[in-house]
Amino acid sequence: MSNNKNLGTKYIHAGAHPDPSTGAIMTPIFQTSTFVQSAPGVHQGYEYARSQNPTRFALEEAFAVIENGKYGLAFASGVAATDAVMRLLVPGDEVIAAHDMYGGTYRLFSKVYEKMNITFRYVDTSNAEHVANAITPKTKLIWIETPTNPLMNITDIAAVAAIGKMHNCIVCVDNTFASPYLQNPLDDGATIVMHSATKYLGGHSDVIQGCLVMNDSELRDQLYFIQKSTGAVPGPQDCFLVLRGIKTLHVRMQRHCENGIKVAAYLRQHPKVSKVYWCGFEDHPNHAVAKKQMRGFGGMMSFTLKDDSIEAATKVLSSTKIFSLAESLGGVESLINHPASMTHASIPRDIRIANGLTDGLIRLSVGIEDVDDIIADLAQAIG
Repeated sequence: MSNNKNLGTKYIHAGAHPDPSTGAIMTPIFQTSTFVQSAPGVHQGYEYARSQNPTRFALEEAFAVIENGKYGLAFASGVAATDAVMRLLVPGDEVIAAHDMYGGTYRLFSKVYEKMNITFRYVDTSNAEHVANAITPKTKLIWIETPTNPLMNITDIAAVAAIGKMHNCIVCVDNTFASPYLQNPLDDGATIVMHSATKYLGGHSDVIQGCLVMNDSELRDQLYFIQKSTGAVPGPQDCFLVLRGIKTLHVRMQRHCENGIKVAAYLRQHPKVSKVYWCGFEDHPNHAVAKKQMRGFGGMMSFTLKDDSIEAATKVLSSTKIFSLAESLGGVESLINHPASMTHASIPRDIRIANGLTDGLIRLSVGIEDVDDIIADLAQAIG
């Protein structure tokens, strides 16, 4: 497991250049729709804010820096970023996707792109052999999450990236749960990294945004063309908020990790808890892979009660005082979530159950509050 040395310095200064006109240390919010040209086609690098905006460009540079990539692109949401990757495909292409993943991604794949004659093969990507066995001559994209949402399954990025390279497939990794602080998929051979920047990158539950990071210039140009042509771009205020969030990513993630270790350990010894899903446990099926490619194990986890019923789960979900029952994750405040009825409701129940996502599963985004208060809140809610 690599260390986090010097990441704080990198994050604080990523994409940050003092404003040349005023010396402002923070990137200004360029709240403008268009830019004046001195003659047709003669301008200062900016024509129209859907295509170019200085605040967004600073953020896109920051995205590239924190993911050890060459090029970053910002989108109006994580789903918009995912959609941009899908637009690289043409009818008849095939995609291998993780069978355990965010419900919004599954909805986009199954309800939008299947209609366009894109075929999806859902496999357990935690076993790289399953990925290799699912590839056909029509496979153009391998889509993985690691850790997965919400069962915390781990995929060996380097192994899947090697398979993708062998078959000339794009390998895109949703790195939302780990964040760049814990994991950098491009370093392990991935083609593209996707984030819902709404989550840990923004970090304060006050912005919706997504991003893509890559090293290939031709791929960047293709995705930039899609970005400006489809128009799913974030506004400058949102870009400013994520730029600000990135500056404290390292200190927030340190606390998320510290709290996550203690909360996972507490839940595991609780007499009413049946199972805790957290990749930091040494007996997690792919803990060795997680330890190899991650710098820590984060504050995301899920658990089931011994009474694995919707009624028992609802009682816990409705009884917390510090944990807020809400969609999303990765903010400074602790959130509790019921995947079956919230983030993963778009996945048919039989598929959810087959993949291990039961009706009683509870997902936690452990925040950065005092950990004793977090644990006390879980104790009184579980009873």
